[in-house]
Amino acid sequence: MSNTSVRYEPHERPPQALAFGLALQQGAVCLAGIVITPIIVIRAADGGEPYLSWAVFAALLVSGLTTALQAVRVWGVGAGYPLLMGTSAAFIAVCVAAIAEGGPAMLATLVLIAAMFQFALAARLAWLRKLITPTVAGVVIMLIAVTVMPVVFDMLKEVPEGTAPIAAPVSTLSTLVVIVFLSLKASGSVRLWVPVIGLLVGSAVASAFGLYDFGRVAEADWFGVPDGGWPGLDLSFGPTFWALLPAFVFVTLIGAIETIGDASAVQGVAWRQPRAVDFRAVQGAVAADGAGNFLSGIAGTVPNTTYSSSIAITEITGVAARSVGVWIGVIFVAVAFIPKAAAVLLAIPGPVAAAYLTVLLAILFVLGMKMVIRDGVDYRTGVIVGVSFWVGVGFQQQVVFAEQLGEWWGSLLGNGMTSGGLTAILLTFALQAMSGRRRRIETTLNEAALTKVDALLGDFTKRRKWNEAAANRLRATAEETLLTLIDQPTGGEENDDGAQAETERRLRVSVRGSRDSAEMEFIAGPGHQNLEDMIVLLPDAPHDLERESSLRLLRHYAASVHHQQYHGSDIVIVHVDGDDGGTDSADSADSKSSG
Repeated sequence: MSNTSVRYEPHERPPQALAFGLALQQGAVCLAGIVITPIIVIRAADGGEPYLSWAVFAALLVSGLTTALQAVRVWGVGAGYPLLMGTSAAFIAVCVAAIAEGGPAMLATLVLIAAMFQFALAARLAWLRKLITPTVAGVVIMLIAVTVMPVVFDMLKEVPEGTAPIAAPVSTLSTLVVIVFLSLKASGSVRLWVPVIGLLVGSAVASAFGLYDFGRVAEADWFGVPDGGWPGLDLSFGPTFWALLPAFVFVTLIGAIETIGDASAVQGVAWRQPRAVDFRAVQGAVAADGAGNFLSGIAGTVPNTTYSSSIAITEITGVAARSVGVWIGVIFVAVAFIPKAAAVLLAIPGPVAAAYLTVLLAILFVLGMKMVIRDGVDYRTGVIVGVSFWVGVGFQQQVVFAEQLGEWWGSLLGNGMTSGGLTAILLTFALQAMSGRRRRIETTLNEAALTKVDALLGDFTKRRKWNEAAANRLRATAEETLLTLIDQPTGGEENDDGAQAETERRLRVSVRGSRDSAEMEFIAGPGHQNLEDMIVLLPDAPHDLERESSLRLLRHYAASVHHQQYHGSDIVIVHVDGDDGGTDSADSADSKSSG
């Protein structure tokens, strides 16, 4: 089913005025979050005002550069989607500890080194695919809303003393009603401006009560750069560094999982025709996240990550154009050098921003649910999702062993995204460990591999005591999967005459399961097309009858097909039911397909 609400796909170019307007509203809402995190960290650690001014300036600069990088994608770094980057609240506890125990230079070094692990994760994401699954990423996305909502609710109380009691409720309600009503009712070009209309109406109402801080705007300089404050790097690598490094690496991993979830979720709202998640784009997003942390370390500020609110805005407006991401980056860089522009955005009253963020987080929570459902939900994954989510909620609300954990671990695991995400990873690992040993072969991807794969599956079905019909269905599924992979264009290197050279593609096939079902995994060299997308688009692609026949048979035999494309490898995971699902032979499948 096509997504008709998408007005501009990533490669399409909306009018520049429209792209700038959408970028301005996203930047306005997220600017406070980018600035608040270094303020909390440095003031909590007593880092001093000169360093605070520098850290805020550097955070805006890095956020702008990496937001643009996420959109344009340079040398495989970046998602190629409008994913907003900003400072990460998940690092608050470890950053405070680093500054308090080793100073700002120690923080810079730890952030820089931790970024190396993120680059390694991006390069080898395929190795961790069984732990960092779409289900895990979906749980983390859902818990982002749980983690941030308490902060949003606190913003409802951010009003000056002496303000009328009805000021905050009326400002909040006016913003919420306008955004929700227009989101449900508006269409066409009006829908694109729903968020900014809500902010303008809410700010106007708040101004009537004296909530908008015009004094902050008047006092801010038009142009400026902090005088000094850069902390440099601490390269002594003493005991403090080694004591804090594991915690930084762990939180970096949690931040990477959030980025994986965001990069997967944004693909679900960016295209008119639904597509399978392109994990090459996810790898690019994680690499850009690592680049942001690397730059943050060099600049001596707190780490950054993707902001999930940009996905919700893409869903509301229907605009996924890369130019929006570029404009957001430009705005952040400009604001870093123009304090008055930052003051205009930071002066938006807390109740107004809280109403706006409530809508975005509600949409984000649903997007996390969609990711989990799209990955497939049975009672096993239901246990993982349910337990992980409520563990995250429990730790976030500090009702789970808060006193026994102590101050440091309590602060770290007190973030629901961290504790829930870690629980989801551990439960997924346990499920993988209990699923039995895989039987596998490795060969060259060509038609000769059919014989080896058939022998592997014959031994599997014999050991699992599958009946003949089910065994034939499993073999037929493997055959159609292999034939489709063999037929994939690879885009090999060019010969001297400019022709495409054929590159030998290796193949690893593994199978495991029970008498009820089997999971086959095909790992091959990279191709250009995604089997999931090809199956979905079957009615619209009748021009290649031979390939269409294989795809129809594959869709008929398999219970599910998931194709994950990474840089350097294609991974196809196929599930086949072991019981006789009513298909007695391949002839039956052929007759149904041709009919």
